Amino acid sequence: MALQHRAYQPLFPTGNKYLQQKWDKASYDLHKQKVKSATPTISKTPPKSYGHLAVKLKKLKLEEERKMKIKRENNMLMEKISHIMRTTGGVDNKNSYDVKSLGKKKRQLELLRITNENQMILFRLSQCRPHYNVRSWHEDWLKTLRVMDSIARYPRVRASQQKGQEKPSKKSNDAATHSLVTNNSNNKPESAENESS
Repeated sequence: MALQHRAYQPLFPTGNKYLQQKWDKASYDLHKQKVKSATPTISKTPPKSYGHLAVKLKKLKLEEERKMKIKRENNMLMEKISHIMRTTGGVDNKNSYDVKSLGKKKRQLELLRITNENQMILFRLSQCRPHYNVRSWHEDWLKTLRVMDSIARYPRVRASQQKGQEKPSKKSNDAATHSLVTNNSNNKPESAENESS
């Protein structure tokens, strides 16, 4: 044990290993003591508690007011029930009330006025005569067809018959009028050919 200092290897060169070991051991013990007694730099204690945050007097006050209101309503209800129990009760179950409306008469008069106006408009529309004459339109169209056939080099009926594109779905009136016009126009070119020959 007395010769332990000879096996000690100091960090820096020294003249006396025994003294250097003693000083190093003393500084190491001091370091360990400081580590044990060191205080933390970050506080790990719980935060300070405040009484007004824990108790919440406003919430207790609101709860108390709500209980007082419920108690007052219960007392009123109890008084009503006791009054009904003491007496026969003032409930009338007869349902003879007629529903009345303040604006019923005015609405009926307005509806009657609107109905009368609609009837007058309908009467005027039914008595109204049309401004356009369909017969004159038809006669104008027949004249137009005659003119078209007279100025055409080949009549339209013959060309459609040669191509086989005659449509049977046309209205009978249009077909009849068209055939009359084309017959008249067919007669005219033949007479012209006869004259030229």
